[in-house]
Amino acid sequence: MEDKKIDISDIDLNLLREIPYKYQKNNKILIYKREEDKILALISDDNGIFALRDFSKRLGISFDYIRKDESEIFALLNEAYSLVSSAKTVMGEIEEEGLTGLTQYGELPKDLLELKDDAPIIKLLNALFLEAVKERASDIHIEPYERELEVRFRVDGILRKVLSPPKIIHESLISRIKVIANLDIAEKRLPQDGRIRLIVGGKDIDIRVSIIPTFFGERAVLRILDRMKGVMSLNELGLESDKLSDFEKLISRSNGIVLVTGPTGSGKTTTLYASLLKIYSEEKNIITIEDPVEYQIKGIAQIQVNPKINLTFAAGLRSILRQDPDIVMIGEIRDRETAEIAVQASLTGHLVLSTLHTNDSASAVTRLVDMEIEPFLVASSLTGVLAQRLLRKLCPYCKQKVPLKEDFKKIIPEISNLDYVYKGEGCKECNGKGYLGRTGIYELLVIDEEIKEQIMLKSDARTIKQLAMKKGMTTLFSDGIQKVKDGITTMEEVLRVTNIGEM
Repeated sequence: MEDKKIDISDIDLNLLREIPYKYQKNNKILIYKREEDKILALISDDNGIFALRDFSKRLGISFDYIRKDESEIFALLNEAYSLVSSAKTVMGEIEEEGLTGLTQYGELPKDLLELKDDAPIIKLLNALFLEAVKERASDIHIEPYERELEVRFRVDGILRKVLSPPKIIHESLISRIKVIANLDIAEKRLPQDGRIRLIVGGKDIDIRVSIIPTFFGERAVLRILDRMKGVMSLNELGLESDKLSDFEKLISRSNGIVLVTGPTGSGKTTTLYASLLKIYSEEKNIITIEDPVEYQIKGIAQIQVNPKINLTFAAGLRSILRQDPDIVMIGEIRDRETAEIAVQASLTGHLVLSTLHTNDSASAVTRLVDMEIEPFLVASSLTGVLAQRLLRKLCPYCKQKVPLKEDFKKIIPEISNLDYVYKGEGCKECNGKGYLGRTGIYELLVIDEEIKEQIMLKSDARTIKQLAMKKGMTTLFSDGIQKVKDGITTMEEVLRVTNIGEM
């Protein structure tokens, strides 16, 4: 058969429903179309010919094929079978077949697409996993209400509703999640946390499960981590070159505390991992304590907090300091005890990296003082604070120049001279959203002698921030404005994650 490009539009999805995914995957073939008296397929090697010969013989028809790379066949296989198993399709099948037999049983296979279990609830949950990975969702929310059940995905930081299954399937769906996360199915009064590891669409995925009891039933949030994606480098985070250089100098020091701050979901852990990747060396002993360990980094000892056995940040940190570390990463400084140990560690020759939940960089200083750490100790140990937010990037496939709104020109002097900005029109690549992926905006406070003096004087965060801005620090808002000028994002996104008063 003459070689030609085959894409998803050439594949007969109804035909795929009749052919097991595992059969095609194992034989490295993709039977994608049936004509009157023959089937058409993609193969990667001669073994595929034998499989096609056997398959077509059973049907009593002939076959034809095109040779393609194995990777291309697997990519099309995963995409096509993901569409066959989409959540809405499965939900439609459930409604057609009725809501009986919604039970939970059986072990989950390593690869979801190999599942040959027709239980509707299992098919629905697997379809949700497949769809979430396909859409790059970071979380799946399963939320019960009085008369309905909602499923939402968080994509690029924004939650959106994807499905409203009948409320009757709620308990069975939660039970299925508990089964594969090794949780107690009978326990419905207390929160439970678990973990699932599986292959979804060819990707090695970790899913962190959190289930809590609510008034209308148990609510589940499933955090999705792509293990194959790995740890990002500092260069990929969106730090402007001068800021990146200054931050690299801070994390290259032999001692001191460097903090990354921001709200939940602002990418703090990603920045810490990227920092560890940058400073890793066989000559250094690096140990982390995290809650939870999100990605494994080769050559670094990582400890997971476990409050059930009293392995807290503080307790773990004490033990770490007896392990002769050069660099210590603490997932979060949550209390006075952890803060005190971190300060002492930095003053005794260790580099300490950690996070705090504060709105800007200067507030991290006052937060430590509020934890009853003496100002002179904060001034002596803290070397820098990186505040950050994540915002959505414009889709590069559909962004267009548009006139800047006059309202923005009036209230934001920094962009009053701009004639146009960019806006995403929405396309297939971004699912019509106009945004694709995320980047960071940053505010880096370097603790120099003048800043130390203000810390010793117990100055408030506003005073420290104003001094830092006079010395050249760019705020989160200003960094966001620059990314608008560069056509990376929109004013609406900057205003969503920052305050206009931060200029």
